[in-house]
Amino acid sequence: MPTAAMVVGGLAAFVRLPGSAARSIILHFAAGVVFSVVSVELLPDIIKRHAPIEIIIGFTAGIATMLALRVLSRHAEKAQEELQPTRLPTGLLFGIAVDISVDGLLLGIGFASGGSVGSMLTLALSVELFALGLATSASLRKQRLTKMKISALIIALSSLFTIASIVGITVLRQLSGGNLEIVLSFGLSALLFLVTEELLVEAHEEKETPVHTASFFSGFLVLLILDMVAK
Repeated sequence: MPTAAMVVGGLAAFVRLPGSAARSIILHFAAGVVFSVVSVELLPDIIKRHAPIEIIIGFTAGIATMLALRVLSRHAEKAQEELQPTRLPTGLLFGIAVDISVDGLLLGIGFASGGSVGSMLTLALSVELFALGLATSASLRKQRLTKMKISALIIALSSLFTIASIVGITVLRQLSGGNLEIVLSFGLSALLFLVTEELLVEAHEEKETPVHTASFFSGFLVLLILDMVAK
């Protein structure tokens, strides 16, 4: 679903690129959905396991990884500004590829924690990758690339999510005890970083309105209700 969502988002940008207000609403909703997964599903499971040392190790590793990804993204943005039109923005694409791969691993962590976490995270990441597909397609259009080349790049990038999630699910399901707690704590900090430092930061580039704020809480509420119904 997240892979398909990114492809649909990328192709939808060919038909009509959403305005900044619409994109901000989508990002607010995605942030609410991801935050709901963290607070409703992942955090209670981690607390129940009661392993403070493993939590500190995993949580710290997650923050360090996400900060490193931020540095890579900023370098990619600077490299893109220096590019000539029609030239492939390899720096930007590398940053997006790393981000997508981490998202795929996070989905693997979700399913390693439990089926309900993985299912809720699937919906959350689908919304996020739809918005990412829109943004990536818009950025590539500014480089004056052909629609065929942009489509191929979007499909290639989205396929990384599938590969990373399969690797994550296969490997992480073999973990147990303290190792699983470290991985879950890593996912917790990475998802919190995703919400507070990426999704909401980008969403707040547009002037805030009650509709934008409501979309965040709508995303949270939707996942909360879905989780209650599923159980």
